[in-house]
Amino acid sequence: MAKHALRWWALAVVVLAVLVDMIDNQIVAVALPTIRRELGTGEAALQWISAGYALGFALTLITGGRLGDRHGTKKLFLTGMVVFTAASLAAGLAGHVGVLIAARVVQGIGSGLMVPQVLAFVHAEFDERERPKAMAWYAGAFPLGGLAGPLLGGALTEADLFGTGWRAIFLVNVPVGVLALAGALVTMPGRPGFVRHRMDPVGLTLLTAALFAVFYPLVQGRELGWPAWSVALLVAAVPLLGGFAGHQRRQARRGGEPLVPPDLLKHLAGSQAVLFCVNTGVGVFFVLTLHLQLGLGFSPWEAAVTFAPSTFGIVAGNVLSLRLAPALGRVFTAGAVAVLLAGLVAIAVLVLWRGSALSGWALLAPVIAVGLGMGAALNSLFGASMAQLPPERAGAASGVVNTTVQLGTATGIALSGTVFFTRLDGGYASATAGALAVSAGVLALAFALTLLFGRVKQVVDV
Repeated sequence: MAKHALRWWALAVVVLAVLVDMIDNQIVAVALPTIRRELGTGEAALQWISAGYALGFALTLITGGRLGDRHGTKKLFLTGMVVFTAASLAAGLAGHVGVLIAARVVQGIGSGLMVPQVLAFVHAEFDERERPKAMAWYAGAFPLGGLAGPLLGGALTEADLFGTGWRAIFLVNVPVGVLALAGALVTMPGRPGFVRHRMDPVGLTLLTAALFAVFYPLVQGRELGWPAWSVALLVAAVPLLGGFAGHQRRQARRGGEPLVPPDLLKHLAGSQAVLFCVNTGVGVFFVLTLHLQLGLGFSPWEAAVTFAPSTFGIVAGNVLSLRLAPALGRVFTAGAVAVLLAGLVAIAVLVLWRGSALSGWALLAPVIAVGLGMGAALNSLFGASMAQLPPERAGAASGVVNTTVQLGTATGIALSGTVFFTRLDGGYASATAGALAVSAGVLALAFALTLLFGRVKQVVDV
């Protein structure tokens, strides 16, 4: 396949879309008190303003990836961006909390259609020599967007641009979305899809039900005190996932086109296990934000600025991964996870040692170390997940990879948040250190799995 002349410009457009998606996933948190005051809503509705986006996003990712394989990445990217931009406008103009929640769910669906196309585009349009550099840009958008979200949310809410207040955090997506649409129309190649079979409706139903049974309790369970129904849903996810896996094997044997081919899962198993643990481990930043604001009296802006230096570490980690990961494979990934683990342990020590005297300056070095480890680990794991895949599997693989990221993030927030609030009677320092200890344990597991699964850059015939 001939190289597309505008592929690097197209990469800038699609990475911008991923960055906007990650920002939008985080941007609403600091504006929730203002939204509550202006719309007069309760706590449950506030939770859904955040959770609705995450749920719509997570439930759509694998389906969105498969639709891209069938209809072409450009068509699905444009469709997802149109949905996302229109929903952002609706959220910014919402006069009732019900409309805002619905718009957030639709925003998530738009992102779920759009984001898997980015990794599939990188895999299809860049050769083995160029792909590591392209992957570095893609991988960097995830942590950078997560960090920029609270900063931008606080700045836009406080700035009250043109009297829009909190609405600016959604309305800002409209011009960015229009720019991304125009850029994608001009720069992305309009290649046809690879898959000719129709979508598997039974598999789609089973997968959606299984993912809902996992994500809904993870997103809502902690805030609601883990009621019995949330545990029952998590338990129900096991037979649902088992039924989905069995159905996918039968589809493959009959010569059909399963949503997630079994041999693809075999290829992805090792890298996804590590990727899940890494994203679960860094979910503790939710607790660290609470510690700084509730325990130490930082403003939302001050808390965001405290974590901003990790950006330098993320950029350095991406550069190191670009240069070293292809040659060192699992050794590099294990080293990156170790640096990330060391950074979190250092933060835990400082939280306990400095207590109420803890400052942003004291956290500077470990925060940069966390960014370094996170950037290097995510970049190498994304590359490992897509290694040796044919183009017709890129969309499905991208959907699985992005679902793993979302599942790990949701699990990390639920796990660390539960530990934090359970231990809160002992003080903020004790509660935060406990949550950090659990996250450190998960990252230690990631380190062990990296070594256990042999080379993270697996070469499997798929």
